[in-house]
Amino acid sequence: MNFRVRRVEDPEINLVSLIDVVLMIVVFFLLSSSWVTEGTLRISLPTASADDRAASAEDVLVIEVLADGRYQVAGQMVSADADLLRDAIVQASNGDVTRPVVFRADGEARHRDVIRGIDVLRQLGFGSVDMATRNVGSAR
Repeated sequence: MNFRVRRVEDPEINLVSLIDVVLMIVVFFLLSSSWVTEGTLRISLPTASADDRAASAEDVLVIEVLADGRYQVAGQMVSADADLLRDAIVQASNGDVTRPVVFRADGEARHRDVIRGIDVLRQLGFGSVDMATRNVGSAR
């Protein structure tokens, strides 16, 4: 009889193939995910630093969107027409597109009216537009 003693080998885990599989999964997810950014609006939001308040209150052009869709440009009421809004902004700013603009929207204002106002400002070439909000029914 052949009674040889068998050598008992400790089981081992091959980590090289496990690492390869994990890296392939990471590469798959990186290549299959979407890195495209959607179109964005360029809006300069106000900050709390003292340097941003360099412009005096008279230099700032305030445009408000009311709940009923009308606009108020520098205190003058304008209907919801884009051409009338454009004319009122040009008149109030004296054609100065470097003038800072504060755009306020009522909480009940429709989205399309807000976008129409921002679009008119963009078409006119205003570069500095700050967004502000106010509560519905609040006093000015």
